[in-house]
Amino acid sequence: MTIYGYRIPMMASLIVWCILWEIVGRLDLLLLFPPFSDVLVALGDVVNSRSFASAVSITLYSYAWGLGLAIVFGVALGFLMGTVPVADRLLNMWVNVFLSAPLSALVPVIMILFGMGAPTVIVTVFMFAVWIIALDTRAGVLHVPASLLEMARSFGASRWTTTWKIVLWAAMPEILAGIRLGVIRGVKGVVIGQLLVSIIGVGALFTTYSNNFLMEHFWALTLILFAFALTVGQLIALLEARIDYYAGARS
Repeated sequence: MTIYGYRIPMMASLIVWCILWEIVGRLDLLLLFPPFSDVLVALGDVVNSRSFASAVSITLYSYAWGLGLAIVFGVALGFLMGTVPVADRLLNMWVNVFLSAPLSALVPVIMILFGMGAPTVIVTVFMFAVWIIALDTRAGVLHVPASLLEMARSFGASRWTTTWKIVLWAAMPEILAGIRLGVIRGVKGVVIGQLLVSIIGVGALFTTYSNNFLMEHFWALTLILFAFALTVGQLIALLEARIDYYAGARS
């Protein structure tokens, strides 16, 4: 953003919001919003607590498994929809329905099927992340130029070789975009799963802080989750930028 010829960094908007947060907190307008400076102080208490280390280990375990399964299944489903027209006609509508549906309402159903524990949280993360990955992968596969496929066939490449060495890499920008969005949606899924069903991990900390009106600690934990999601998303975005050549080559 540029104002009067001066380039303003994107972080400036974040600083403005922090200042507004501090003002609202100091005025005691809302009990739920303590001053931002108090949240920063509580941030150290949260990170250094013994319960935080235990909660993070449980949460990362569920998140990693759920997201890993979502990536594998989502990419495979997207490839199937992008390469087999019949499968696309059968599955496309349902994938879009699950993507736009309020998945939080399905968490109690998942709890009945998988019980109250880590499996429910893993499935919740999977459900939140897999559909956007599948749709972005499908978009990438459908946008692979026909000239690349014709070239592979002219050199006698098998279907597996064409898929692995041409289609996969040509669709990689969209696949990574879907994974980046899935990473962020997966954070939402792990919190909802631990908060609504299995009161474990980060969900247990949120419940403890809110029940005891420790709002400084509550918002400090929220900031940690936001920072985690944005950091992982940015790392994937950097990987996207490194392979952006493939997107340019297709256009």
